[in-house]
Amino acid sequence: MSASASAMLTMSNTAPAFLRYRAAAMLIVVATALMMLAPVPTAAADVNFKTWLASLWPDAQRLGISRATFDAATQGLKPNLKLPDLDIPGRPKHHRRAQAEFVSTPAEYLKESRLRNLARYGRKLAAKHRDTLKAIEKRFGVPGEVVLAIWGRETDFGRYRLPHNALRVLATQGYTGKRKEHFRKEFLYAMKLLEDGYAKKSDMRSSWAGAMGLTQFLPSELYKHGVDMDGDGRIDIWRSVPDALASAAKQLHNKGWQTGKRWSYEAHLPKRGIDCTIAEPNHTRPLAEWLEAGYKPTFNRKPSPEELDAPTSLILPSGLYGPAFLISKNYFVIKDYNFSDLYVLFVGSLADRIATKRGFEIPWGRVTQMRTKHLEEMQRHLAALGYYKDKIDGKAGMKTRAAVGAFQKKQRLKLDCWPTQATLKAMRKKTGSK
Repeated sequence: MSASASAMLTMSNTAPAFLRYRAAAMLIVVATALMMLAPVPTAAADVNFKTWLASLWPDAQRLGISRATFDAATQGLKPNLKLPDLDIPGRPKHHRRAQAEFVSTPAEYLKESRLRNLARYGRKLAAKHRDTLKAIEKRFGVPGEVVLAIWGRETDFGRYRLPHNALRVLATQGYTGKRKEHFRKEFLYAMKLLEDGYAKKSDMRSSWAGAMGLTQFLPSELYKHGVDMDGDGRIDIWRSVPDALASAAKQLHNKGWQTGKRWSYEAHLPKRGIDCTIAEPNHTRPLAEWLEAGYKPTFNRKPSPEELDAPTSLILPSGLYGPAFLISKNYFVIKDYNFSDLYVLFVGSLADRIATKRGFEIPWGRVTQMRTKHLEEMQRHLAALGYYKDKIDGKAGMKTRAAVGAFQKKQRLKLDCWPTQATLKAMRKKTGSK
């Protein structure tokens, strides 16, 4: 019993009747509050989780997983309810993943000092693994510096220890995550990795989303794209640099990487200015037309005829407050590896720095990233007003920024294609909401 509750109980035995009544009422309030703050018993949740695990056996067996492997993988397994992106009754709606790609501004995520240090180390690794990288590029058409950059971004070139037990992560997300079916399958394939000898349980360290190895693969992706590049008879993305880099290259190749094409072109905007609402992926032109319209790449190399003919889009990652990029199909291939524009910009710039030492030429402006709940509200307003037709996800992606710009343009507001509280306030006024 707390000291305050004990004091009230003592008073209730000695004070006048009206005070004893008041003390008793206060004691009930305090006790109720303490009960509400107490941890919810987990026994029922654990039983339900064990039942869910047991229900996986028929599918695991069909996947070729033995009973011994299944039991070893699931024995003593408990859900990690502290993970983000779980669908738990009572958890705040906005308790979501805090991946830097989705909560940082471009200036915060693409720090010059970090990119410069990674590039310096990446060039040493490029020299060390020169023959392997040449063989990878010859086989899959993906430049060595690109897969090196993925390795650098995902695990700091293997120097970062992934924090989670992958089996626990995938089982938890499959049991109570927002994408249950996706992670249920990945958990089954994680057990298959153990069955087929790809990894030991001690190898199964992962991110909060279950990706593993030097270049971060989900289990099913490893079965699709894994490569035994070092020729030792097994695919090992945990310890073999050749296997990890070749597997990343094969994944990019399988997702449509175009050999001999850049991931993007940083460009100076036309001197007469632009309408930033065209900076979205559905607005495409051949690169030659962008150049004729006054967009000038920041590098001096002349694009090939194939590059000039390729469909290209404009993106402004921080609206009009930073660099502009003319992006190609390869941009979206990298984005398919990790669905974030900032991730692509990090990997692409790091690859460029490893190969040429060239960084971003135009500095990033200091914009403010709105909170997820406010971005979601903004997306709902934009959808209601007919400017936005994509999902409500609370991210300031390309389509959201273009829609913000379209609203700003229509309402004669400052046109910068960046979500701000001032623009949200104008949207609330327009839709009649508070």
